[in-house]
Amino acid sequence: MTDPRYTKLARLLVQYSTRVKPGDRVLLDMIDVPDEFTVELMRAVRAARGIPLVEVRHTRVTREVLRGINEKHAALIRDLELARMKKVQVYLALRGSPNISENSDVPSDRMSLYARFTRPVLNYRVNQTRWCVLRWPSPSMAQSAGMSTEAFENLYFDVCTLDYRKMAKAMVPLYHRMKKADQVHLKGPGTDLTFSIKSIGAKMCEGLLNIPDGEVFSCPVKNSVNGVIQFNTPTIYSGTKFENVRLEFKEGKVIKATSNNTKRLNEILDTDPGARYVGEFALGFNPYILNPMCDILFDEKIAGSLHFTPGQAYEVCDNGNRSAVHWDMVLIQRKDWGGGEVWFDGELIRKDGLFLPKDLKPLNPQNLK
Repeated sequence: MTDPRYTKLARLLVQYSTRVKPGDRVLLDMIDVPDEFTVELMRAVRAARGIPLVEVRHTRVTREVLRGINEKHAALIRDLELARMKKVQVYLALRGSPNISENSDVPSDRMSLYARFTRPVLNYRVNQTRWCVLRWPSPSMAQSAGMSTEAFENLYFDVCTLDYRKMAKAMVPLYHRMKKADQVHLKGPGTDLTFSIKSIGAKMCEGLLNIPDGEVFSCPVKNSVNGVIQFNTPTIYSGTKFENVRLEFKEGKVIKATSNNTKRLNEILDTDPGARYVGEFALGFNPYILNPMCDILFDEKIAGSLHFTPGQAYEVCDNGNRSAVHWDMVLIQRKDWGGGEVWFDGELIRKDGLFLPKDLKPLNPQNLK
């Protein structure tokens, strides 16, 4: 018997997130996902009269591909993946992994080479398809969240199937404020950072591109970032876990970066020139996600958080920065995490993780549940 939560999530992804239409070709990129859910998702696509194209991958196999990758191999993968991506209108990816650190021993230069060569596939997918990406719950994720497998699975389905239409309505005022804002000032323990988002624009994330969702993002003017930001949330990039990341900026560029693994951190930031500039600034407010679990699709939506992203900018909120890197680093500003403030043009927008202006209060956790 099919788990009814599978059916509910599959329908949300097909009917709401990607709005599959009759005749749409839909690429289902399934990484360490139970066959039962893949089948349920195929059925949901067919019910919408779309055509499912299925790719099944496994992280242990992908690790071996990356360990021995060279330019010729990466170029072949790029060409094949890009040709397929150009044949579809919709991309749905569910990414599971029994081990979130599976790629931790893949050499940095191999990871960087693969990212550089395959960036055109990602760019096409982001800009030319209707897409949605989400994780699949695993014991590894439950362990990172400090929860039992069963409790985490229950949290996962609660978070992923909440009322995103209600959330979308509540985030409209923040979207308009971000579009109009110029100067942003972030304050908190170890953090005093200023930058401009003037004329960059803003984007609401209401369950269409990521599940779970709950953020509005913009992007700093490329050379406007000055000061320091101290992140308090662990982050995993290319299989390596980083803690206590501290970035110091001058005229937009990271001039000093430290963490528990400063050497690897700087190796990633030296992937290309754009990796030391910032491609995204966002405020997160999902009411069900309160603590980090070292999974960025969850952590960047934590209630009372913000994320600041070295690397590639999205074309929808573009400062012109280009990079093979896009690394969302999360700072939680709720009082129980040390507090902090977000200012737009001299107005205090959020303090200790709670929005203060009347039009933004519907985004506070007690109003979204």
